Amino acid sequence: MPLPTILVADDDRSIRTVLSQALGRAGYQVRTTASAATLWQWIEEGEGDLVITDVMMPDENGLDLVPRIRKARPDLRILVMSAQSTLVTAVKATQRGAFEYLPKPFDLTELLSVVERALSMPQQAQGIALTQPTSAAEEQMPLTGRSAAMQDIYRMIARLTTSDLTVMITGESGTGKELVARALHDYGQRRTGPFVAVNVAAIPREQIEAELFGQERNVNGLTGTRSSGRFEQAAGGTLFLDEVGDMSPEAQTRVLRVLQEGEFTTAGGRQPIRSNVRIVASTHRDLHQAIREGTFREDLFYRLNVVPIRIPPLRERTEDIPLLARHFLGQCNEEGQAPRTLTDEAIMRLQAWRWPGNVRELENLMRRISVLYPHDVISGAVIETELSEASRQRPLSVTSHDEEEEPFSVVVERHLRKYFTAAEENGVPPTALHERVIAEIERPLIRLTLDATRGNQIRAAAMLGVNRNTLRKRIRDLEIPVTKGSAGREAL
Repeated sequence: MPLPTILVADDDRSIRTVLSQALGRAGYQVRTTASAATLWQWIEEGEGDLVITDVMMPDENGLDLVPRIRKARPDLRILVMSAQSTLVTAVKATQRGAFEYLPKPFDLTELLSVVERALSMPQQAQGIALTQPTSAAEEQMPLTGRSAAMQDIYRMIARLTTSDLTVMITGESGTGKELVARALHDYGQRRTGPFVAVNVAAIPREQIEAELFGQERNVNGLTGTRSSGRFEQAAGGTLFLDEVGDMSPEAQTRVLRVLQEGEFTTAGGRQPIRSNVRIVASTHRDLHQAIREGTFREDLFYRLNVVPIRIPPLRERTEDIPLLARHFLGQCNEEGQAPRTLTDEAIMRLQAWRWPGNVRELENLMRRISVLYPHDVISGAVIETELSEASRQRPLSVTSHDEEEEPFSVVVERHLRKYFTAAEENGVPPTALHERVIAEIERPLIRLTLDATRGNQIRAAAMLGVNRNTLRKRIRDLEIPVTKGSAGREAL
């Protein structure tokens, strides 16, 4: 049996060399070219079992070539590579008939896995619908980021454009859950229909039925006024149920019934209405925990969680922060503000921040800076000033509904990893590590406890669960200043 032949088209010689060597070692025959015209000639001659093509080539855009290949050789799998790494590129590649989209730089192991999967899949199973997105949708950039986490989300959205499957989007507040929901609609099969978003947690219990399903008021046995609900308003389009984790039990029951039966009745009505919406739900809560606590229905969870998409918090994709910051400053410029740029130090300070408010917090910061600061170049000092002010305004002892703090153990582990990495790079083995870590934790613990007790060491010892002599010794050893009553006066 002849070895499968893979056709590679990329104007970058180094990419062609790497792919040729990797695919050759994996047992494939490989032909490479820098020209879309040569690739097309090979395809017309019946060459190749799989195509790997770049998007930007000198003589033709690789995305424009994909539909022609699919029309001439419907059985030929196509992998599209691109350094642009945007949602629009991923969606275009998928909707024009590509088997898979891979952002550059790509992982060779992942690429070989995709190649193997593409060649082993039955021909009729590819199932790509050659639909074209609207020109308006192609020009939009609803999501920004080139991190690996965002690339996974782009590819997931691209795969879902040909499906009406129910999607559950999870992520902390401010991560952009509604943007993902909107992208699923704008690039999907229902993009010509309405996109209706409703915060189901904000609906009062007595208004649930009317808000979601509409209401009919009958007068003397005759039909009177009638108002449509969100399910009717979204007919033919997408219904985005935001923050389903905070839904009341009554709302959960009604939504579950619609998902099970595919129809609903208005409040006060008798005639069933067929549901014709694609459901996309979101939550910032841990629904598995909510199920265990009995506050969320398990059967509803499985109806909504058909395709889960997790949006990472901004602190998990700090490499996207420069791109996002410049994107928001660019938006401000388009809205009439003077153009602004960020220094390298400013970028470093942005990347070091924890961003409890995620992308929304970063956007607000860029907009605030664009308006309040007259400088064309934003320095690290400006960023430090703004972030320090934000830190002072944030409640210290309360985790808000919109802010989910990391577990303390996670923070400690992250700092220890940095310590070991630095020690390894410098060739210096860690010494007396246990004592040093305990001291680093103990110092702020004792200092803040003394602040809380206004310097009263007897009360502080009781709060800490140690005897007074032990506390005094640790205060002395750790050189913690104690000013009785001063902390309390500042707090009042």
